[in-house]
Amino acid sequence: MAYAVAAYLHFVAIFLLFSLLVLEHQLFRLPLNFKRARSLFRVDLAFGIAAGFVLVTGAARAMRYGKGLDYYLNNSFFHAKVGLFVAVALLSIYPTVTFLKWRPALKAGQVPSISPSAARWVKTVIRIELLALLLIPLLATFMARGLGVIPQ
Repeated sequence: MAYAVAAYLHFVAIFLLFSLLVLEHQLFRLPLNFKRARSLFRVDLAFGIAAGFVLVTGAARAMRYGKGLDYYLNNSFFHAKVGLFVAVALLSIYPTVTFLKWRPALKAGQVPSISPSAARWVKTVIRIELLALLLIPLLATFMARGLGVIPQ
């Protein structure tokens, strides 16, 4: 039963993470207004929390409720999956830093400013993150089917 609950929580966390990134993509368009800028700031914070939840539930599954840590550590698709997750985490720094710079303006009740060039970069980074997140379940499917096992 605990295995099923751990798997369920991991899947919910993944769906939440992806949904928040899609929402961030939809909200981020120029010209900004105060309400959308504030929502972007909050959604990005929730995205970070959801990413942490994905990491914690994934670690719980790998170490305690899954097929055993040795199974995962000896699978190349697991390494690729974790690598993509880390890449998404690193990529998400750019939009997060951009939104954090807006905090003083938002606290003052003003619309933050962003250059069209910076806005294009943020949008591009979010799209790359979405693509990477779409590839992770494919790698997980391969891994779950026993593909990618590293011979010992």
